[in-house]
Amino acid sequence: MKQSLTALCCITLIIIFFWDVAISEEKILKMSTTTSTQASGLLDVLLPELEKDTGIKVKVIAKGTGAAIRDGMDGNVDIIFVHAKAREEKFIQEGYGTKRYAVMHNDFVILGPPNDPAGINGLISAAEALKKIAAVKSAFISRGDDSGTHTKEQTLWKATGIPLEKKTDKIIKKGKKREITFVHPAESGQWYLSIGQGMGKTLTVADEKKAYTLADRGTFIKYKYGRDVPIELNVLCEGDPILANPYGVIPINPKKHSHVNYELAQAFAQWLVSDKGQSVIANYRLMGKQLFYPDAIK
Repeated sequence: MKQSLTALCCITLIIIFFWDVAISEEKILKMSTTTSTQASGLLDVLLPELEKDTGIKVKVIAKGTGAAIRDGMDGNVDIIFVHAKAREEKFIQEGYGTKRYAVMHNDFVILGPPNDPAGINGLISAAEALKKIAAVKSAFISRGDDSGTHTKEQTLWKATGIPLEKKTDKIIKKGKKREITFVHPAESGQWYLSIGQGMGKTLTVADEKKAYTLADRGTFIKYKYGRDVPIELNVLCEGDPILANPYGVIPINPKKHSHVNYELAQAFAQWLVSDKGQSVIANYRLMGKQLFYPDAIK
């Protein structure tokens, strides 16, 4: 009996040992990314293909680009996948990232309700469209979350030439409070609403309030054509070069944070810009509509 118990204990210990080894050998990459890569549905098709080809599993932390960049600066993740090129380049210049890999692009669009109270439908100039919205004080919903989309929105307001004012807000993301400072139209309290939320929530609120908003085209397509209950908002202003929306992926610099899994981050970045990764991105469509266009063309 004692021999049987001893043998059973030995077998159990061996199983536990090999189970721990198997877990420790799992390739798990921590990635902070903009909400649009998740809300658009792209990651749902991209990451399974990555795991199939490389064995890498990705733990996704989706938030605004500003918060994702801060995750990288703090060493909370191994890689960031974002869309605010000037901020990405600064991130690398300051030594937090090793290299920016150009992965894909789409564009931003100004959306509005079907009745278009500001009369911006068909305008090419994004600045002119926002200027008209401000002139009639039509409802506008801003992400207000320091994301890539929010950064672009502020660039567009500055281009309008209308009076702006600086504001500091406290927002809560994933239970954490933080302050962000941004510009928006002056004296716009009655019609401009900054909600401190991701792209999906912003589209939902804008749709409910029959308001205007700025969105990346990928998430708009997902919410317009990829849901059982689609939003009613339409694209009213598009095609202005200032609305370009490039996405980049950046491995965190191990010289800044020695604990990051740089090897996996590099493997992920290289896969994204490979023929396979670029093909997955190019072929992701909803109702026949392409959401993203690959940038690593060889």
